[in-house]
Amino acid sequence: MNRRNFGIAGETMAVDYLKNRGYVILERNYRFGKNEVDIICEKMGVVVFVEVKIRSSNEFGTHIEAVNPDKANKIIKVARQYLYSRGLLGRCETRFDIIGISKGSCGQGDKIEHIENAFRENSSH
Repeated sequence: MNRRNFGIAGETMAVDYLKNRGYVILERNYRFGKNEVDIICEKMGVVVFVEVKIRSSNEFGTHIEAVNPDKANKIIKVARQYLYSRGLLGRCETRFDIIGISKGSCGQGDKIEHIENAFRENSSH
C-alpha cells in the first residue's frame, strides 16, 4: 500500500471511530491554501478539528510528536478560516484533537489512540 492510500485508510478508520462515539462528521480533508485539516466534526456543540496520524512503527516518533508546533499552527489557521467562512468564528467552542493509529502486525489488531485537546491556539503541546 502506498503512502497516500495508507493515509486514506487511516482517515477512514478515524472517521468510523468518531462516528461510533457520537461525533457528526462535517468535513474531510478541508483545505485552505496549501494546508489541510483531516477531519472536522462536531459533538455536543463543540467543533473538533482532528489531525490523523497513522504509523506502522514509532521509529520516526510518536503520533503526538508528529504534530509539531508548526503543524499545529497550520491546522489552527485552517480552522479559523473554516469557522470564519461559516459565520462561527468566536461563536462556538472548538477543540484540536489528534487520532493516532498504530497498524498492527503479525495478526495484532490496529490500535487507535484519541488525544483530546492535543494542542491549543497560542500554545505548544
